[in-house]
Amino acid sequence: MNITLRQLRYFLALAEHGHFTRAAETAHVTQPALSMQIKALEDAAGASLVERTSAGIVLTPRGRQLAADARQVMAAMSGLEQGLRQPGQGGRLTLGMIPTVAPYLLPQALPVLRARDIGRDLHLREAQTDRLLDELENGRLDAAVVATPSDRDNLLATPLFADRFLLAGSAERIRQFQDDRDSPRPEDLDPGQLLLLDEGHCLGDQALEVCGIGRHRSRLDLGAASLATLCRLAAQGMGLTFLPEIARAQELAAAPGLATISFPDPQPSRQVLLMRRATTSTAGWFDDLAQILQKAGRDLRSAV
Repeated sequence: MNITLRQLRYFLALAEHGHFTRAAETAHVTQPALSMQIKALEDAAGASLVERTSAGIVLTPRGRQLAADARQVMAAMSGLEQGLRQPGQGGRLTLGMIPTVAPYLLPQALPVLRARDIGRDLHLREAQTDRLLDELENGRLDAAVVATPSDRDNLLATPLFADRFLLAGSAERIRQFQDDRDSPRPEDLDPGQLLLLDEGHCLGDQALEVCGIGRHRSRLDLGAASLATLCRLAAQGMGLTFLPEIARAQELAAAPGLATISFPDPQPSRQVLLMRRATTSTAGWFDDLAQILQKAGRDLRSAV
């Protein structure tokens, strides 16, 4: 039996997307090339791995087992590559970040990463938390920056920094809070005035948790809208939103008319974490990456 890593990589792409065309696009190959490798893998396995349907494919029982084994193999290969990679010696580093952290933390950290040679060949994957953790588990990411603790036994977290939540709205709305001389408490906010990110974005879920309300009570749910979009709507007086401290300077500069106010103590916050597989050593590039991201976070918060 002669199974190649390329075949396993293509098969995992097919298992994830359930469609030959989408899997080929993800793997950056033509569909015939991917199909040929899947056929060779089935020949080597001596069994059908996928069932072809009009809607795409489904895995056979043998295919599901192979997919589980292939993820372990690819994760082990990623760990092997990481063990060979040392700061100052190059190597590709694939880092995931959630969308409410990446636009703010990465520009602050990237010059240092490049100077330390960690970011010479840095590839960023921006996605929601669950997708990043899935890709970290199967070896497609080397590390991931998230803001939601994981209960996955094979993933470990290194705390980077605490990121306070600020209340953002139009200058007039925020001035009204300031005139009252009492900072607003999250639980006293009108749910109908909250602008939220879609379900799956941890920032929106965290804001609701802090306020002690359910998503169905908010007035405006903006689907897959970005934090930048929410800030621009808030600046126009359409409502209020929670703004992470690390995003304050950039969003105030980008959205004229936006203002913020701090919540009273104990101020709500999120913990930003750098995730790794339990098999990944912290020595070398991972420790350096964590230290650089920690300092970048401190610098962003000190600018508030």
